[in-house]
Amino acid sequence: MDENHAIEVKRLAKGYKEVPVLHDVSFSVRPGTVFALLGANGSGKTTTINILTTLIKADGGSATVAGFDVAAEPARVREVISVTGQSAAVDYILTARENLVLMGELRHIADPQQTASSLLDKFDLDEAADRRLLTFSGGMRRRLDIAMSLVGEAPIIFFDEPTTGLDPQGRNDMWQTIRELAGKGTTIFLTTQYLEEADRLADEIAILHGGRVVANGTPEQLKAMVPAGLVELDFIDERELVAAQTALSAGHELSRVDSKLVVAGNGSVSDTADMFIRLNKAGVEPTGFTTKAPTLDDVFFKILGEDKEEAHASSH
Repeated sequence: MDENHAIEVKRLAKGYKEVPVLHDVSFSVRPGTVFALLGANGSGKTTTINILTTLIKADGGSATVAGFDVAAEPARVREVISVTGQSAAVDYILTARENLVLMGELRHIADPQQTASSLLDKFDLDEAADRRLLTFSGGMRRRLDIAMSLVGEAPIIFFDEPTTGLDPQGRNDMWQTIRELAGKGTTIFLTTQYLEEADRLADEIAILHGGRVVANGTPEQLKAMVPAGLVELDFIDERELVAAQTALSAGHELSRVDSKLVVAGNGSVSDTADMFIRLNKAGVEPTGFTTKAPTLDDVFFKILGEDKEEAHASSH
């Protein structure tokens, strides 16, 4: 394996029926880290995973996984990866235990039965272990599918939206599993629509939009892209809100959400004090206020907003 990159993607391109899905996608993943690929529905997250796991071929660019070229050496790539897709890759006629034992036998592990028992316990499936999957709920099937991806201790694991369909407890359990795997040196490639999930788990994040990576970095680096001093001002009276907008518009970036005015500053005490001095001079008093730390949601909306502005500008 390349000592610096468990996964390396350069200028990846893919389209379907002449409709481009990916174009010029590049990123790299360090060994033993959690990498999250974020993007709205249809942004190309699953297409990217399908190329990296050899399920489909790219139209252009290159990608290596564990040092193996996904196009030229697909069999070698499949030997070192495990995949949990969006739909369960299980046999519904078999029991949960039989599915896990079968996966263990296919991966030539030393003790498939013991591994199956251990994973059934880890994912709270003991009581249902010998029931056929036809009787399982969607969440139970999802937990089993994730358990199956852990059979054989692959050095690189791909999770395509792993917590979709899980309840809050199941989601927390999955987060703990990912942390444990990364702690043991496993490389995790994760796609998710839950930005909080990426914030809590990922060492590095790439945001996919319009078929290309529009931002990447650590969660902290990405959150530094948006103002640190967001203050939400609450108003009951519409006239007061409009007056507040007028009073603050010269010195701050403003946005309105229902009866709230969101004011972007630099996060300093003096800047926040100046905001309230301006309101006081204008005779405006909000009914309440909260300060807000930047989140990945803010980053995501900022990128989408800039893209809409660029599209609007280019159309005129």
